This record gives sequence, structure tokens and C-alpha cells, in this order.
Amino acid sequence: MEHDTNSLILLAAILVPLLSGVIALLGGRLNTSALRSISALGFGIPLIIGIYLFCHFDASLVGEYNFELRAPTGLESIGIYLHLGLNAISLPLFLLAGVVGLAAGLYAMNSKAERLNLYLALLLFMLGGLMGTFASVDVFFFYFFHEFALIPTFIMIGMWGGAGRRGAAIEMTIYLTVGALLSLLGLIALYVQSGVDSFSLLELRNYLHEKPLGETVQSNIFALLLFGFGILVSLFPFHSWAPKGYAVAPSGAAMLHAGVLKKFGLYGLLQIAYPLLPAGGEHWFSLIVWLALGNILFIGLVTIAQKDLKMMLGYSSVMHMGYAFLGLATFSVVGVGGALLMMVAHGLSVALLFMLATCIYHRSQTFDMSAMGGLATKAPVLAAFFVAGTMASIGLPGFGNFWGEFTIFAALAETQHTRWIVAPAAIGIIISAIYGLRAVANIFFGQPKEGFAAHLESDSVVDMKLSEKLPALVLIVALVITGLFPRLLSDNANSELTNLYPVQDTLPHHEAIALPSTTDGHKELTH
Repeated sequence: MEHDTNSLILLAAILVPLLSGVIALLGGRLNTSALRSISALGFGIPLIIGIYLFCHFDASLVGEYNFELRAPTGLESIGIYLHLGLNAISLPLFLLAGVVGLAAGLYAMNSKAERLNLYLALLLFMLGGLMGTFASVDVFFFYFFHEFALIPTFIMIGMWGGAGRRGAAIEMTIYLTVGALLSLLGLIALYVQSGVDSFSLLELRNYLHEKPLGETVQSNIFALLLFGFGILVSLFPFHSWAPKGYAVAPSGAAMLHAGVLKKFGLYGLLQIAYPLLPAGGEHWFSLIVWLALGNILFIGLVTIAQKDLKMMLGYSSVMHMGYAFLGLATFSVVGVGGALLMMVAHGLSVALLFMLATCIYHRSQTFDMSAMGGLATKAPVLAAFFVAGTMASIGLPGFGNFWGEFTIFAALAETQHTRWIVAPAAIGIIISAIYGLRAVANIFFGQPKEGFAAHLESDSVVDMKLSEKLPALVLIVALVITGLFPRLLSDNANSELTNLYPVQDTLPHHEAIALPSTTDGHKELTH
């Protein structure tokens, strides 16, 4: 009975924000107080449920899912069920969606957006789709919930986006549509070629473990998933949509998309592509490494050249995805676990920085960093939050990003064939420090630029309000918790990753992507 109750609670994490969004959308005559109360329930309950399920998670169910719920859909003849559940890989991202969703909601509820009820409704629909994405065991619904969550992004950019939103929205639509179609083709091909009359990830995994697909078939399907999911994650060189889209997107959309929705592609590769198609992952290993280094080095240099704060954050987000791809490419428990930690920490830090960028704009009336200076004298709390977010993004110890990068580097250093990657990848840390610290200096410290000094003296430039501090505090606390206690996530993930990423001795030339020895393969991500 407890298991059934928890399954319904998991379903509620999806339904509550969706129902709250419907009420906000149809309740145009609601007063502001009622609208905010309903929205607060929709944004807050998913995180409360996520924490509750985390506390009741049974890590001993390796290779299975906690809180399973399976409901008919009318499409049972082709193996499609509403199949929900959480394992040790989906749980951290489920929690990430809850944390960022609450922060984005708190900030949006106190915004001055026109048609606030529609704005909040779209954010709630987006959050409901995100909770469904990471709670789905059925591959069809995994894809469906992602597409459902993606639609509000385009609408919000079109209605509340900044200058140049039309061109950015068109480019974003083209790229993400192509990526979604390629990944859908890959998922359908996996379903057809497997011969399993089910879209259940559990059934696909069990069947293909016993009867793996041929290497050529694996390679072809993996390519579809790699480039489809890769476009959605802004893998180099398919990245140009992301910085432009985030630069014009309203804060809530940028926080949820960059912080959570963009992790869909990495999650798909981690949970589906690599475990089910290991030979395909090996075949494309070299290309993945070079493209990931393109994210880190090429996009890193482009990030340094940015003067616009939101464009810099957009390119920075693209850059750091390269580390996650390197972690996946190692095909090891340590490397893939590092990618998982990186996804969670990056989602928290980039959501924080995009929110703070809007706070800076409200006080400076510009995103041009070269036109600012000295803002810390009037907004010291804002400066402190921005410095903390920047340090987290760079990978300073004490924040979750450090453990993600550290474990990825450790995985790369474990074998001779991947050890050479450490040096160029480490250059990315220096690049991050350059553009991050320069942004802090240009915006908050030093002498104000000509014309900006007079603006600083006006009464309109004040420090962060409580409505801004609360969402920032939610994200900072989550970053510190993952930084100080990474084993809250990694301990559960170790066993699950060891089950999904066993030593693949049967693969040809496997030394290029091998785990350490069998005993080392079970080592913990963090000690």
C-alpha cells in the first residue's frame, strides 16, 4: 500500500503544476493574490514531493525503478503505457527540475510581466512536462513530455522576449525541431530493431542485455541519438541557437530551459543510448571527444569575446556541456557519474546566473558589461550572489560543479588512451575563470564607466528585494548542499551506474573507453 501511495504521489508531481497552470490560464479574473497562491502550490509541491521521494528511495532496487506506476493509454497494442518511476539516475534530475522550477516560479510570481496569468501558466506547464520527462520509464512518454515542455519556451520568447526575439525564436525552432526528429527516429529505430513489443526502457534494457543488436545497427542508431540529442544539448557545432535564444528569453524560460530542459539530451544518452548501444558509443568515441573539446575550447574563446552579459552566460552554458559529453564518452562509472553530477550542478548555477542577470539589468538598464562598474557599492547582496554563482560555474570547491568536473577529469586520467584529453579540457577551467572574473570586475567593482556613475546615484538603484533573494537563496543552498554532500546523489548512483555500465570486455578495441579493473569499476564517485 505504501508503494501504491508513493506511486500516486509521483504522479501528483506532474499533475499539480499542470492543473495549477490550467487554473491560472482560465482564471483570468483571479486577483493577483489568488493567482500567486495557486501558482505557489504548482511550483512548490513538485519539490516537496521530490524531497519526500528522495527520503523514501530504496537504493537496493538496482536495475529497477522505485515508485512504479503503470496505467493504460489505449496504445497498449504497440507497447505504449504511462509508465512512471524513478531510479538513481533520474532521481537527481527530478529533484533538479523541482528546485529550479520553484526558483523560477518565485521570481516570476513577483515579476511585472504583462498577462501574468498566462506567463505563470506557461511556466507551470513547462515544469509539469519536465517532471514527467524524468519520471518516465516509457520511452514514448519520455519524448512526449519533453516536447510538451518545449512548446511554452517558444511562446514565452515570442511574447515576452527581448530585442531580436523573432530571429532567435526561428533559429531555435529549426535546430530543436531537427534535433527532436533525429532523436525520435533513433528511438523508433531502437524499438523496431530490438524486436521488443514495448517502449518500456526496462523491457528494452533486459532484452538487449540478453540479445544485443549487431555493431553496425548499434552504430547507426547511436548516431541518430547522438546528433539528435546533441543538437538539443547544443553540442558543437550545432550550438548557435542556445546563446541567442537564452539572450532574448524571459528569465523564467531561460532558467527552466538552460537549467533543466537542456539536460534532456544528456539524460537520453546516459540512460538510453550508451547502456543499450555500447558498441555504437565506442564507434563514435573519437568524434564525441573532438566535438566536446570544441564546446570547451572554441566556444570558451567565443565566450571570452562577449560583452553582453546574457550572451556570455548563454555561451558559457554551451561550453560547460562539453565536460558532460567527455564524462559520457569515458563509458565508466566514474566518468558517467561525474557527468550526472555536472548536469545537476550546472543546472542550478546557470539558472541562478540567468536570474541574477535580469536583476542586474533592472538596476543598470543594460546588459553591456563594458558600460557598467561599481554596482557593488549600491547592491552588495546582488554582488555576493553573483560572485557565488560565478565561482560555482568555474568549479570552485564547495559547490556541486567542482565534483562534476573533478570526477570527469579523474575518469579521463584513468586510462592511457584518454589521459591526453585532460590537458586541453583543463584549459577550459582557465577560460571560465577569465570570463567569469572579468564579468564580476566589470559589473560590480572598479570605477563606474562614464555615464553609469550618475545612474548609480539615482534612488532607483537598490539592492536585491526579498522577492529576488528567496529564489536566489533556493538555488545557492542547493549548490552548496551538492558541493558539501555530493554523496547524497553519488552513493545511490554508484550501484545503478555499475549495473548500466559494466566492463565491456567483449567489445573490440575496448581499451579506448574501458572502465578500470572490475574491482575499481565499483569505486564510489566521491569519497
